[in-house]
Amino acid sequence: MIGLIGIVTIFAMVFGGYLAAGGKLAIILKSLPFEMMMIGGAAIGAFLISNDMHAIKQTVKDITKVFKGPKWHHDDYKDLLCLLFELIRLAKQNPVAIEREIEAPEESEIFGKYPKIQADKEAVALIADTLRSASMNYDDPHQVEEVLEKRMETNLHSALHSSHALQTVADALPALGIVAAVLGVIKTMGSIDQPPEILGKMIGGALVGTFLGVFLAYGLVGPFAAKLRSVVEEDSHFYSLIREVLIANLHSHPANICIEVGRQNTPAHCRPQFSELEDALKSIRKDAA
Repeated sequence: MIGLIGIVTIFAMVFGGYLAAGGKLAIILKSLPFEMMMIGGAAIGAFLISNDMHAIKQTVKDITKVFKGPKWHHDDYKDLLCLLFELIRLAKQNPVAIEREIEAPEESEIFGKYPKIQADKEAVALIADTLRSASMNYDDPHQVEEVLEKRMETNLHSALHSSHALQTVADALPALGIVAAVLGVIKTMGSIDQPPEILGKMIGGALVGTFLGVFLAYGLVGPFAAKLRSVVEEDSHFYSLIREVLIANLHSHPANICIEVGRQNTPAHCRPQFSELEDALKSIRKDAA
């Protein structure tokens, strides 16, 4: 919602200010289809050249994140901590039982309590692989932490590709606007014998290209890239929390201490209160009794 408000504000302030200053939209509207064809078409073509099909599809899909915002919210972080508590406690009490949970998480009763997390393949794989490493005696916390860190860096780099692709387009748009403007000037010079009022409109139409390139770059595509990067980095905290909790578990801390480590490492605006989380964990203990 806030993204749509931002877009409306941009258009209202830019074109509202132009009209308030006595400008006329007729010349812009007349030139807009042709300038958009040149600038927008060239930008799309450059985007297609510089990305493979997977990246193109992913970028188109990721644009919705600008309006949807982060995937993970306060309740999701609380659910994640509860899920990890159940898994860690089970791993300490019954190592054989935990193997059944992590080998088939899609059939797991514990994972099934948290369907949103269960549906996220990377979160489930991260949890299962780390718990499996402990069961295989690959339990040096520092080694596991290094492996997880590299894995999450790789995933974050891949997730940020859409933002980088959009930012590349944003950086190119002003120059493409100049290209369109130069073509407009060339057209104008071919009609140099026309009256001044005709030439004025033609020059104005050519300058629409420069305006459009800069406007699209800094008013729309650039902010889209920045917002997308912000959302991806925000969501990455969810996976970092998994790492922190499971590494604490490898240090042989009690389950409740591991969960408190995770709670403390949760972003402030998503962090559940201690009493709130404790009530949720008490409910889990009561159900297990």
